[in-house]
Amino acid sequence: MARIAGIDLPKQKKAFVGLTYIYGIGQKSSAEILSKAGVNPDKKVSDLTEEEIAKIRSVMTSEYKVEGALRSEVQQSIKRLMDIGSYRGLRHRRSLPARGQRTRTNSRTRKGKRKTVAGKKKVAAKK
Repeated sequence: MARIAGIDLPKQKKAFVGLTYIYGIGQKSSAEILSKAGVNPDKKVSDLTEEEIAKIRSVMTSEYKVEGALRSEVQQSIKRLMDIGSYRGLRHRRSLPARGQRTRTNSRTRKGKRKTVAGKKKVAAKK
């Protein structure tokens, strides 16, 4: 079992796809890491040797910020935006979309479950 950056990589996947299970590693980064480590990207994760895993791990730690370090950096950036009172920071504080999406009908993921607001009652017309 290959364990890199605290993540167990899926054994049945190819190394190219398996590395993308690590937070901060996408397809492009995965291809770069494997080429720098000299590992065949089509090789399955279960077929990787300990030396190849060690090479991948050393390339990742020296050149990439992944998992916990990256997550904390992202959280610090968001906190900084909120502290300085920027527009994006205010949107984060209010749990609304920060990148210009419409909120009148969509954005349920950010806003959460609908909260029904009662409409105004119509005043009865006098005769």
